[in-house]
Amino acid sequence: MVAIAAVLVLAITGFAWRSVDNLIANIERIGGLGLGGGRDGAVDILLVGVDSRTDAHGNPLTSAERAMLHAGDEVGTNTDTIVLVRVPNDGRSATAISIPRDSYVDVPGQGKAKINSAYGATKETERAKMLADGDAEADAERDSTKAGRQALIKSVANLTGVTVDHYAEVSLLGFVLLTDAVGGVEVCLNNAVDEYMSGAQFPAGNQRLDGAQALSFVRQRHDLPRGDIDRIVRQQVFMAQLVGQLLNAKTLADPGKLSEISEAVGRTVVLDDDWDVLAFLQQLKDLSGGQVEFDTIPVADLNSMTADGESVVRVEPKAVQDYVAGLVGEEKPAEEKKVDPSTVTVSVFNAGGATGLAAKVAAALTGKGFREGLVGNYSGGSVSSSRVLAADSADPKAVAVAEELGGLTVVADPSLSADSVSVVLASDYSGPGSAAAGMFDFDGTSSATATPVPPAPPIDAGQNGPKCVN
Repeated sequence: MVAIAAVLVLAITGFAWRSVDNLIANIERIGGLGLGGGRDGAVDILLVGVDSRTDAHGNPLTSAERAMLHAGDEVGTNTDTIVLVRVPNDGRSATAISIPRDSYVDVPGQGKAKINSAYGATKETERAKMLADGDAEADAERDSTKAGRQALIKSVANLTGVTVDHYAEVSLLGFVLLTDAVGGVEVCLNNAVDEYMSGAQFPAGNQRLDGAQALSFVRQRHDLPRGDIDRIVRQQVFMAQLVGQLLNAKTLADPGKLSEISEAVGRTVVLDDDWDVLAFLQQLKDLSGGQVEFDTIPVADLNSMTADGESVVRVEPKAVQDYVAGLVGEEKPAEEKKVDPSTVTVSVFNAGGATGLAAKVAAALTGKGFREGLVGNYSGGSVSSSRVLAADSADPKAVAVAEELGGLTVVADPSLSADSVSVVLASDYSGPGSAAAGMFDFDGTSSATATPVPPAPPIDAGQNGPKCVN
């Protein structure tokens, strides 16, 4: 869950705590996760929200706490909130990038699977193997948990192209305790909701939620237009408001509130043991709420399905990697710069006989982050081969589109303006969006009608009041 908000508060406000030394000393530490070292111009932190029946130190939650969380007695480990935080080495900004829990990715030891299964499935497989080999229960629990964390870290690295430098994990309980410690968090809903599965029952408009209410607010995904994507948006606006309240309010000057926050973090947060948190916090001393942003990776198809009939979210690693790389904010030499798809508007025209092909290819490009232009039939005469048209055949934007569509030829068209890119599809087209491409879908997913979700404008923690959402 969005309990990772606790770690964001630690990272962003920790330098202001008089007792930060004691706070950090109480946090559970883990080692041997195979982490990186901030070599790419940013410190990359993987924040994981864990739906756990124990606290960070392995102590079982009380029956009252389990009841408050609606946690039940299951033993599985769910990682339904996965966020990669990028902090440039100057420490003046931070971007938290959400990864949908159903993203269909390469998981070490599993092959293709939902990314939220990487931790739990790997842990349970390793745990069962160790117990079958006669290992002690405590040893099996410790080592299998480590294996699960490693699998998730590698899965995120494979998807984003980023070497994870640090790892932070927060339990569901931490989310509730932290929300209560700051006196509740303000949210705003566009419409009233009443959804029994999450317990979300709220009126429309602005309101302040305590910990238990906030848990229902960020848990809801049923009865929302975009399901889990809208739930991610709720999590992001909640975290943004929480961080903003802490950075701009008097919370840090209140010893009682600081004590509650310290207890919540100490009981529910796990960090890697190579992280010099004090030194990292010093990097963030100039950080303000307006410089903390929340984004989501681009989604190629929100309603995809595997050959076995499992509903998944299809993501394109290359589009994700290009998007994440662009969030570091450091200048690269001109020859190394890549085109940002969100700056390119592409018109797609069908010159062949395949009905609806232009719309499907336009959707495929949108899923890769490009902006949609005109879509329809080609009126410029007959063409024998598919191509990308631009005023200059060397236009980097046209070249980027051509590469995404399987290496089409870029043809100069003097009639086009300098910022125009068009795609003309002939009967030979077999790239993304075509029937032929579907026959060679190596991700093993399909969708009758792709539902791409390109990145939305980021949500920042410096706005005045909460952003209203579904």
